[in-house]
Amino acid sequence: MDVNALLNSVLGNAGAGIDKAVNTAKSGNLPGGMLGGVAAGGLTALLLSNKKARKMGGKALTYGGMAAVGGMAYKAWRDHQDNQPASAAATGGSGTSTAALEAPKGSIFDLAAAQVTNTGDDMRLVLIRAMISAAKADGHIDPDEQARIEQQIADQAIGAEEQQFLVEQLKAPSDPIAIARLSEGEEQAAEIYLVSLLALDLDSPEERRYLDRLADALLLPDELKQHLEQQAQAAI
Repeated sequence: MDVNALLNSVLGNAGAGIDKAVNTAKSGNLPGGMLGGVAAGGLTALLLSNKKARKMGGKALTYGGMAAVGGMAYKAWRDHQDNQPASAAATGGSGTSTAALEAPKGSIFDLAAAQVTNTGDDMRLVLIRAMISAAKADGHIDPDEQARIEQQIADQAIGAEEQQFLVEQLKAPSDPIAIARLSEGEEQAAEIYLVSLLALDLDSPEERRYLDRLADALLLPDELKQHLEQQAQAAI
């Protein structure tokens, strides 16, 4: 499966040119406009309401898609390990952008390249599944909208295997327990929780319940949850 093509399809232009985007983030140069790649036509913009699409167009994804999400999750996890207060997570303690932190090469947080889990799955595919499941948590996708999204998937410049994967995720129930079972440890749980946070607006009871159930099933420590929520808030 061409995971990079999938990332481009899901995230729009934010999923492309990951290495270049990460270098831009590390230099501290903000790309123009907050809508970024998601507004350029990524599947995420179709899955989410207009308000959510604007949210997903924040720094986390305009900086380089999954690579930036991995860096943010790594910072939250590292700060938790170091017992730093969550309030410092938004700036890295020195005014540095959250998205500018690069995850250690080869670690499970290094999402600029394939990171294979113990079950043989690409962690980036796990996070796409988590994002789509969270995006559907409020039940706003009715049959007509689902048909429209499936047609958009069919029109994407990706292969049949990639299209089938996306359609399967679109049709799958929005199930936080099933998503949590994809985690094999605290580090992966942090990434799953963060990407789910970025896909949720938390303006409905259904979304709040989804996130609470996900956090419980992931067995995330409260302090780590707070760090991840600070990172997500700083990315908006």
